[in-house]
Amino acid sequence: MPKVYSLVMAKSHNLNRLAYFAAVVETGSFTNAADRLGVTKAVVSSQVTQLEQELQTALLVRNTRKVSATEAGKLFYTRCASILNEAEEAFSELSQLSEQPMGTLRMTAPNDYGTAIVAPLVAAFRRQYPECQVELYLGDDHRDLMAGALDLAIRVGWLRDSTLLARKLGGFRQLLVGAGDKSGQFDYIQHPSDLATSPFVANKALSDPLHWLFENTAGETASVTMQSDLSIDSAPAIMAAVEEGAGLAILPDYVVRDRLTSGALTQVLPAWQLPEGGVFAVLPAAKFRGAKASVFIEMLRQAEKIRSSG
Repeated sequence: MPKVYSLVMAKSHNLNRLAYFAAVVETGSFTNAADRLGVTKAVVSSQVTQLEQELQTALLVRNTRKVSATEAGKLFYTRCASILNEAEEAFSELSQLSEQPMGTLRMTAPNDYGTAIVAPLVAAFRRQYPECQVELYLGDDHRDLMAGALDLAIRVGWLRDSTLLARKLGGFRQLLVGAGDKSGQFDYIQHPSDLATSPFVANKALSDPLHWLFENTAGETASVTMQSDLSIDSAPAIMAAVEEGAGLAILPDYVVRDRLTSGALTQVLPAWQLPEGGVFAVLPAAKFRGAKASVFIEMLRQAEKIRSSG
């Protein structure tokens, strides 16, 4: 085993952290680096901190205005940039050897997004690449990509700190909805504070399904704690219950869009917005993903682009 490789394995350094560190140096801030990489600022900060701890060296000087590299950080960045460039060239060369997707694409996605968006796209993917097989696992628990031998995970919402590679493909709005309003039944709701006593169907798949922060175009915010006698852990099931008059609910736009168009559901308090979430492609660290995953990610990115502009 080569000496350098043995050293890397012995130290258990995660080479993905080099990309996070390099992005901070190149953009001058954790926020800009996070935007470039399509992850949260917390993820970038955590990965760089762990890298410094592993190296037992301060790589960055942090202040309120800008982040800059220390002398050690500048030297380390030069090596990182070279390593990352060579890695990119290696992946490009391998991709050229296998531009046509082949083999089995194994991936996971949340139940609601997987049903509404990923499953139909899988059908399109199979039509375009019939020589590929697909195994799609739907569930709201985060499967271990390495242990589960998965090529790709589609995650929605807000990424937790992770050593995995993530690419933001799009976003979604959270909408407050009720049953189709044909009689002005929601006219009494003029402000988010009016929701505290309204029947509400909670989504048990969320870590905190009852506390919500609303904001209007004027920048006014309102924090509301809902009261719920009905909790369901499936967005499509929540939508079905709401349509039958079980109460209000907060659901992603990709779940309720068609029902809003048909009039089966109505949006409540449309002038008040809820925090938007992201759609991410998450890949195992240091694993060659091949053409099949890359092609599907690009198809999903295009689908998200069309959906967001619709």
